[in-house]
Formats: sequence, structure tokens, C-alpha cells
Amino acid sequence: MKTDFRVGDICISLRAVEVGDEEFVYQVYASTREAEMALVDWTAEQKAAFLRMQVSAQTDHYKNYYPRAQYHVIQREDVLIGRLITDQSPKNILIIDITLLPQYRAAGIGTAVMKNLMSYAEEINLPIILRVEFFNPALNLYARLGFVKTGEMSIYHEMTWTPVQVLA
Repeated sequence: MKTDFRVGDICISLRAVEVGDEEFVYQVYASTREAEMALVDWTAEQKAAFLRMQVSAQTDHYKNYYPRAQYHVIQREDVLIGRLITDQSPKNILIIDITLLPQYRAAGIGTAVMKNLMSYAEEINLPIILRVEFFNPALNLYARLGFVKTGEMSIYHEMTWTPVQVLA
């Protein structure tokens, strides 16, 4: 997978998550729960404590179930804008999580990150699998990119993209 690519004249980079990125990872996670948090009658401190507990539990879960996972920060120029977590096995590449901060969504960046990953998957001839909540607007992006629904798990659609070579 390329670590540097372009969206128009904007440079996008992927780099490994580093010590010191914890607050950014929290911000990315919290951004995915904003609508939900707007519905609860909690103080800002209670919401932050809950979200910190949740991101910690998520991180622990990922480390336990996906010990080989690769954790990336997505950057636009030198600004941190999202994260990508993948787990590559001999059979497939699993996208565990891909999230951009809200102000960077719907700008072609997610599409570029996905196409970069798809190009890599083509090179190594592996399908990509992801799981996306039924109500997530990213469903449209994944369908547009050629991912097809291959299953359902709880509140998630499992979707798979298969390189042409694998199909042959």
C-alpha cells in the first residue's frame, strides 16, 4: 500500500500510529459518536469519560482479536485527519476501521484511501472485507467502489471487494 498519494493537488499520507497520537485517536473515535452523544442528557465531562472508556475498550478489543493489525493515521499535508486500521491475512485484507474527521468527509479523501488500498490488494491478489453499520452513509461509497454485500452480522453489513485476478 502506498503511504503517499494525491487527491487532486492535495497530498494524502498514511503513517503508523505513534506514541502521542492517543488524543487524536480519541478525537476521531468521538467524532463517530457525535449524533449519539447529542441524544443523551449528560454533561460534557460525562460524555468525554464515556467516550474515553469506549475508545479504550475498542482498542483493547482490536488488539485481542486482531493482533497483527496495522494502525495508520491519515494525514492531509501535515494535518491529522483520520485513521485506518487493517488486518492482512493470507486470505484477505480486513478493514477494521476507516474514519475521517467530519470536516474532511465527502471530499474524495476516503475514496482515495480506499482506491489506494484496492490497488495494493490487486497487486497481492487478495479480496478486501469490511463491516459497516446498516445506517452508515459510507455504504454508498463502498457500493460505488464495487464492494458487494456478502453477509450480515448484528448491526453490520459485511461487504467484500474482489480483485479481477481472484475472480478468474
